[in-house]
Amino acid sequence: MPVLAPGLAWVDLKFRGSPNVIATAVVSDAGGVALIDPGPASCLETLELGLNGLGIRLEDVTHLLLTHVHLDHAGATGTLVRRCPSLNVFVHERGAPHLIDPTRLVRSATRLWGDRMQELWGEVAPVPSANIVMLRGEAWSDAPDRIAVAGRVFDVAYTPGHASHHVSFFDRSSGVAFVGDVAGIRIRGDYVRPPTPPPDIDVELWIESAARVERWDPATMFLTHFGPSGSVRPHMQSLVENLRASAEWVRASLAEPGTDEERAQRYAEYVSRELKRHLTEEQILPHHVGAPFEVSWLGLARYWRSKSGSGYGG
Repeated sequence: MPVLAPGLAWVDLKFRGSPNVIATAVVSDAGGVALIDPGPASCLETLELGLNGLGIRLEDVTHLLLTHVHLDHAGATGTLVRRCPSLNVFVHERGAPHLIDPTRLVRSATRLWGDRMQELWGEVAPVPSANIVMLRGEAWSDAPDRIAVAGRVFDVAYTPGHASHHVSFFDRSSGVAFVGDVAGIRIRGDYVRPPTPPPDIDVELWIESAARVERWDPATMFLTHFGPSGSVRPHMQSLVENLRASAEWVRASLAEPGTDEERAQRYAEYVSRELKRHLTEEQILPHHVGAPFEVSWLGLARYWRSKSGSGYGG
């Protein structure tokens, strides 16, 4: 079972039967067990088996730490709380309402996934407000919030850009930062792809958030997609370069003829070419198991149209 440091491990959720797509971090000591980004309910059986491999029962889990509430990171939260009613769920205050009443979250995801919602994500159950601990990190503050969980003290930073309610967690004792999606997607290799789904991508805030994580000077970043990444500065440089390039590609595409569907398809082809330039076929495969690349075009298009106040093209 993969181990980051004593008391820090992780489980590959084998999303849609594929390795290296979604990872859940596990923090444990005699005082309790915390999961960071437990993933979707469709992977709960795999999560439980992985915990058992670490000598942990699902009922031993005391805390959930959510970087954000997107279904691939936090969809199982309500189901887990129903099974373990004393769980404490840490989430940014902007994300908390979507846990308490996931109606809007599910409606938004259904626009993207249609009749595949159950297959991909499983149940999205509400979380009682009594189980939620709201995080109120200030943007760009170097005086972080701190939380004590499972025998460790985590610094908490507000790191929006991928999502308006995104936070990251840093365990100074091990040097590991748990960064959700703010450090992008890296499946081995050196290429880091920014996932940019709607509805609230913000390129400038994302770049600031990447710098905020760097200021922690972590030895390792743990990515939900996928796993540990050292060499933090080169990693973040790749992320920012690719985020800027992707954003500019989408901005230019909005002035081109055609429908949004056609533009999104061209963007997917662009991303595929970029991956083939940098990665092997084995490394590329998990990128295709998650969200289609067209979804990332939609998020960046929404970002540019929001900035313009009226809309480009289409």
